[in-house]
Amino acid sequence: MTMSAHPDSVRAKTALLFPPGFVWGAATAAFQVEGATAADGRTDSIWDVFARRPGAVVGGDTGEPGADHYRRYAEDVDLMRRLGLGAYRFSLSWPRIRPDGGAPNPRGLAFYDRLVDKLLEAGVEPWATLYHWDLPQSLEDEGGWTARETAFRFAEYAETVVARLGDRVPRWSTLNEPWCAAMLGYARGIHAPGRREPRAAVAAAHHLLLGHGLAMDVLRRHAPAASSGITLNLYPVSAVDPSSTVDSEAARRIDGLQNRLFLDPVLRGSYPEDLLTDLAPLGIGELVRDGDLATIAAPIDWLGINYYRGYQVAGTPLPGSEPAGADWLGSPDVHFVPDEAAPRTDSGWEVQPSRLTECLLQVHRDYRAIPLYITENGASYPDAVIGGDIADTDRIAFLDSHLRAAYEAIEAGVDLRGYFYWSLLDNFEWAEGYGKRFGLVHVDYTTQRRTPKQSALWYARAISLNGLS
Repeated sequence: MTMSAHPDSVRAKTALLFPPGFVWGAATAAFQVEGATAADGRTDSIWDVFARRPGAVVGGDTGEPGADHYRRYAEDVDLMRRLGLGAYRFSLSWPRIRPDGGAPNPRGLAFYDRLVDKLLEAGVEPWATLYHWDLPQSLEDEGGWTARETAFRFAEYAETVVARLGDRVPRWSTLNEPWCAAMLGYARGIHAPGRREPRAAVAAAHHLLLGHGLAMDVLRRHAPAASSGITLNLYPVSAVDPSSTVDSEAARRIDGLQNRLFLDPVLRGSYPEDLLTDLAPLGIGELVRDGDLATIAAPIDWLGINYYRGYQVAGTPLPGSEPAGADWLGSPDVHFVPDEAAPRTDSGWEVQPSRLTECLLQVHRDYRAIPLYITENGASYPDAVIGGDIADTDRIAFLDSHLRAAYEAIEAGVDLRGYFYWSLLDNFEWAEGYGKRFGLVHVDYTTQRRTPKQSALWYARAISLNGLS
């Protein structure tokens, strides 16, 4: 049975239709799904090394086996075709393509040739992300993203990739979630490379953005017809008590660190003045050289938004609140206040579809007009296989409510052009290992058997209708 087949009579009754040409997709990342971490010349990334550190990843899990996508990509592309996906957002493995950050690896590049060709054959548009956190460990040994040189090494890697695939990949993203790479990796230390150095995190953030700008130049030269952008994880931030000066100040600071630190240089060509003041003790003024901001602000064709939830914050402790961690630089007095009324995912994240609308409207209101895509949105739940079926009704409710929130933003004037569910497959969920399942498709990590969940069938129906009934 074809998962995307539905009669026209059902389509005619659809209550909520998305705009013509709306992109329906799903996403993955190389380190999370590929496995084959030592195959065909690939060398260690920072995540390989970090995962071997005792206690760094739940259960001692590593990138092996992932979802074995490196070997099973053809099966996975067939799943995408059967679901009716219009696009597949994936990332490329830097240590597979340029092992140890060195010379290009023909075997690594050949894998992405095969993947892209298979996607095109199946009628699924390839959306390639150049960097989804898997820096070659050899470059981390030389300073990683704290070293300015890494931005230029990233541009070299981008040139290798785009020169090879630019004739067939129509959509590119330079970076995925530089906030996570910088703040969780270099400040809080709960992501690779596991450093806890506030000044290093500020340096990493700037050099990641510089790498983005340099990669945009590569894309314009080698794939001028492609549509290229960057993917940021954005979280709407609100004060618990907007009339409180300390709560409003807490919201300003967290919104600055999470959102404006990346949006402003990319879309306005400058860092926010208030953040320059906040981060001055951590050396931000020493990092920015002449021409950097112009490079970072190279025009992009679209902005990708990864949305999972919002934050409400206070400037003083409140019952049930949690103090800001080390990833919130210079914010020891900020407390995050839970939304007790919101349901939670298996990751403990609050389900807040209305704040997706808020997030999209904020970008639409505060920045220049630019097409937006929801490049990640999803939820983990403790999926159980019963009689060969996974009845993930919580995920279906999550999908339905967030797509309705996205539609509400479109109705309010937001130029939203697509939605990518995270994730196509259950996979290695970073520091959580294999314990959290986000996939539309269940993966048995012992047998690597794929089983589409009921949410996959629900999503296939929405795709076929270009909307919700």
